[in-house]
Amino acid sequence: MTRPRATAIGFIAVLLWALLALFTVGTAPTPPLLLNAICFSIGGVIGLVWTARSGGLKGLLYTNWRIYVFGTLGLFGYHALYFTALRLAPAAEAGLIAYLWPLLIVLFSGLLPGESLRTGHLLGALCGFAGAALIVGGGGTGFNADALPGYLIALACALTWSGYSVLSRRLGSAPTDTVAVFCIATAILSTLMHLAFEETVWPVGALGWGSALALGLGPVGLAFYVWDIGVKRGDIQLLGTASYAAPLLSTLVLVGVGIAEPSWMLAIATLLITGGAAIAARASFRSARASA
Repeated sequence: MTRPRATAIGFIAVLLWALLALFTVGTAPTPPLLLNAICFSIGGVIGLVWTARSGGLKGLLYTNWRIYVFGTLGLFGYHALYFTALRLAPAAEAGLIAYLWPLLIVLFSGLLPGESLRTGHLLGALCGFAGAALIVGGGGTGFNADALPGYLIALACALTWSGYSVLSRRLGSAPTDTVAVFCIATAILSTLMHLAFEETVWPVGALGWGSALALGLGPVGLAFYVWDIGVKRGDIQLLGTASYAAPLLSTLVLVGVGIAEPSWMLAIATLLITGGAAIAARASFRSARASA
């Protein structure tokens, strides 16, 4: 698989994550950990069925157990920390801190063998973060010292997902089929945490269950498989910068269905995020041309 093709496949995850908010709204009032368990169960089972049909189940048995621990900590750790941060700190501020992960991916990727971090990558990531800050933090009321534990957990959340994404590059020999096991393990851990901390409220009606199914098939399912391909074989700096398109596209989707209102802030964020992606893409092109 070529590097540009793997990057394009990885970007499918960003497109799918843009639907996360819309489908999550449809599953209300199901609590987050229970929703996590439902969605990751769907994503994991589908992954195992696909692996079985392609004859890859035997390969899963011979995969080093450390890879399964690593992947499960990445998927489950990110979501557990994210939900905890939103409980301990204002949602807008905690969400903005958590969304440092694309910028951290760009920065950490410079430490990978065979990768070079250009000024354009960093500038593009900073522009993207500025655009995401307008959207994610737009409803914020300022930082609250009492919410410091929540802010720190949100930072740990960003470090967890960026670390998972970058270190996945070092595990390039591990097949993407292993993501199915990560999903199943995450579903089990989410179920245990749900039973310990939440009240069970199942999705309501066809809309609720349809939204949960859509989440498990896409943003909390297929997205992690294509992201694995992208970060292992694609342009990880470009993917990191392009990830800032997720909150932008998510907001555009909500505007399109009438849940959110268009604004000048959204227009400015669009320019910043698309401009940042263009700057990073240009840097990647120049880097590839120099290598050639």
